[in-house]
Amino acid sequence: MTKIMIVDDDSLVTALLQKLLAIEGYDTTAVNDSSKAIEIAGSVKPDLFLLDLMMPQPDGFKLCRMLRQTLDFAKTPIIIVTALDDSDSRAVAFGAGANDYITKPFHPDELAERIKEVLH
Repeated sequence: MTKIMIVDDDSLVTALLQKLLAIEGYDTTAVNDSSKAIEIAGSVKPDLFLLDLMMPQPDGFKLCRMLRQTLDFAKTPIIIVTALDDSDSRAVAFGAGANDYITKPFHPDELAERIKEVLH
């Protein structure tokens, strides 16, 4: 089963994403404290990350960079799921190593399709 780690400081968002992804058949782990994400990822070994950008330190941009610098996750797909809908944020996120970028609010079918695309 494909494992997805969701990193967002809003527990309602992570709960919603977990429910949506469970319907699609994914095994999910939610992390609401970005400072613990890499440590938890080390034990979970996710196949994909969903990261919010607006979080306490480290923010999603920095966490994305940190994951890319971690040998175990340098190639693991990262999809940004954020309310930031400006071109500068997109450019910085892709520059930090993100594979895709989805803005909130999103349609569940679009998220599921984007996940499938990035995984294959």
